Amino acid sequence: MNLLWLQSGGCGGCSMSLLNADTHDFHAHLRDAGIDLLWHPSLSLESGRDTIDLLERILSGEQALDILCVEGALLRGPNGTGRFHVLAGTGVPMIDWVEKLARVSHHVVAVGSCAAWGGITAGGDNPTDACGMQYDDDRAGGLLGEGFTSRSGLPVINIAGCPTHPNWVLDALMALAAGQFDADALDALGRPRAYADQLVHHGCTRNEYYEFKASAEKPSDLGCMMEHMGCKGTQVHADCNIRLWNGEGSCTRGGYACIACTEPGFQEPGHPFHETPKLAGIPIGLPTDMPKAWFVALASLSKSATPKRVKQNAVADHLVVKPAIRKTRLK
Repeated sequence: MNLLWLQSGGCGGCSMSLLNADTHDFHAHLRDAGIDLLWHPSLSLESGRDTIDLLERILSGEQALDILCVEGALLRGPNGTGRFHVLAGTGVPMIDWVEKLARVSHHVVAVGSCAAWGGITAGGDNPTDACGMQYDDDRAGGLLGEGFTSRSGLPVINIAGCPTHPNWVLDALMALAAGQFDADALDALGRPRAYADQLVHHGCTRNEYYEFKASAEKPSDLGCMMEHMGCKGTQVHADCNIRLWNGEGSCTRGGYACIACTEPGFQEPGHPFHETPKLAGIPIGLPTDMPKAWFVALASLSKSATPKRVKQNAVADHLVVKPAIRKTRLK
């Protein structure tokens, strides 16, 4: 399968993350799966006229395109012209190139939350009129329109994240190359269910503190960061604490709250990232699928049953009280 990777309005962080994939030879990893990387703005030797010739051959049908990957938001400004981002050497706005290439590609993949929803690039007043490939924040539409499907019959595949986990990208590409990716592999927002059917909360090392509602009160505390520190891990779709970054880390394991970077609109939550908004002392963003009354009752019971060990360790930067040694046999 032939893969073309374009960089639009973004920082390139998803490409940087991809280079941290668990492989010693990134190009060989793709080749072994039957994927030919036609061009990538940072990884390919070709540039200038050679690249433009490649794009023109694809549009003419001379060169087949199986997978189009777009990283970065699509900049439609000013006034819908797209001329805030013109592909060097062509005089043609990047959005025009992307639209034309998407029509002839068998699969279309948005890599990262900027390409999926607009992401950080669309934050604030959005002066560049940035949007995602098929979403404008949480609204279907974007550059290609709500009804767009590629030649495979699939909508845009949104591998959202800021940045994406390298294996989210590679797993999706491997599945496409193997012919094992269909509409059932996507969730309601077009994200691969291989990672989007999980919550960041799953596998979090702070889960014991969450269960007892023993909360961190400041950065570096070991406790759960949901109640005070802005963590949205109980609401956010991703397997960050199951499929660890670089084999050993995640945001919450590093002491940082989950800011919902795989979700539309994460860039402007309406509150500081490090604070949990509350109403009458109750966090507004409750865990997915949990009614407010249940949460209040559970939190009250949990706090009253919190072991002294958990309570003390939650507001410390190291284990102050170690777990007691107990016999585990019934006799």
